[in-house]
Formats: sequence, C-alpha cells, structure tokens
Amino acid sequence: MAKQLVLNLPTREALGRDAFFVAPSNAVALATLDGADLWPSGKLALVGPAGAGKTHLAHVWAGDRGAVILTPDRLARADIPTLAARHFVVVEDADTLPALPDVAGAEEALFHLHNLVLAEGGRLLVTASTPPNRWRLGLPDLASRMQGTSVVRIAPPDDMLLSAMLVKQFEDRQLVVSRSLIGWLVKRMERSAASARDLVERLDREALREGRPVTRALAARLLGDDEEEE
Repeated sequence: MAKQLVLNLPTREALGRDAFFVAPSNAVALATLDGADLWPSGKLALVGPAGAGKTHLAHVWAGDRGAVILTPDRLARADIPTLAARHFVVVEDADTLPALPDVAGAEEALFHLHNLVLAEGGRLLVTASTPPNRWRLGLPDLASRMQGTSVVRIAPPDDMLLSAMLVKQFEDRQLVVSRSLIGWLVKRMERSAASARDLVERLDREALREGRPVTRALAARLLGDDEEEE
C-alpha cells in the first residue's frame, strides 16, 4: 500500500466543563475549584503529574469565573494592575518560573499579582507538577506566600478516567475507533494521562501514513504486541 503524506494538522482540543471527565482521581480537585469562595486566603495550587488534566480543569474554572489565564513567561511583561482588576487569575505551570531567563522579573511580577488579586478580594489559581514548597523561588517574600497556598492534588488516572481520556483524544482528532480498542489500549499502555495523548498522536500519524483506520492490528504493531489482527 502506498504511503500517504503526513501533515501536522492542528487538533481541536475541547477544554470545557462538558468535556471534563469526573473520576475518583480528580473529583476532589473539581469540587475544591467549584468552592473557590472557600479557599483559604483566596488562593489555591492545583498540583498533579503532566497530562493529568490540570490545564483542562483550570480552563473549566476560568470559564466559570471569567478568569484570565497566563503562563510564567508572560509575567514580567504583563500589566499586573490590569490583570489583578479582573479578580480571577490563573497562572499555569507556575513551578517552571525558576527556569525562566528573566526569573527575577517574573518572580517580582507574580509577587505583586498575588498581593493585588487578594487585596481586591479576588482568587488566584496556580497549577504545577509539584507543590509550592518545592519550587526553589529566589524571592523570599514570594516563596513564603506561595508556600502558604492551599494545595489540591489530581492523582494519576484510573482505568475509567484513562479510557475517557483516550476517547477524548481520539475525538479531538476526529478519529472513530471501537470501544474494544479503548479497553485493549488501557491494558497495555503506560499508565499516565500524558501517555494517552502521545499514544493517540502516534496512532493518528501511523494511520495517516498508511492510509488506513486505527485498528487493533495497527496499535499492536505500534506497541510491539504480538497479538494477531482482530
């Protein structure tokens, strides 16, 4: 069979509440974000492994609250008073801040953003892979404020959530696969949410290259599984 040209076409990732799958691994985090009025000191750190759903959950919260979302690399150039006036702010991947070229400027900006948002009676949500006491921040005042932030965790996905994540990744790429294939993949793939995204991307690219649908046979070959074709 002739190989097809593989194009890096953009995928449409659904990040709304309707596309967020609630499971034991994330239910507490979702409930905590929904109860933002009860956050101690008006701030919260959402912590979990890469691909666990932190970005999705942050977007759900931002959509509900009309929050602005930014990443650490934008902090040093941001208009902090204007951001704080929005009352609801999300800083994603906050634990990557110490690796920035202008770490001093970014830390200073986050320090002022933190103080102004809370002074306005707003809410500050930060996401990270590790809790704030492990971020190695250089600005002592910022470090103390971040370490005083309540933490809620997203656990690695269970079978139910991992299956839902696979389905979502296939749907984002407009791929139709069998329910049996989802169960087959869950039993054999690396057990992480990031792996679900990578696996579907690899299956999509291979299916495009071969000009065939995503099947168990294709997946078995990609994963090095000896199982025969369906």
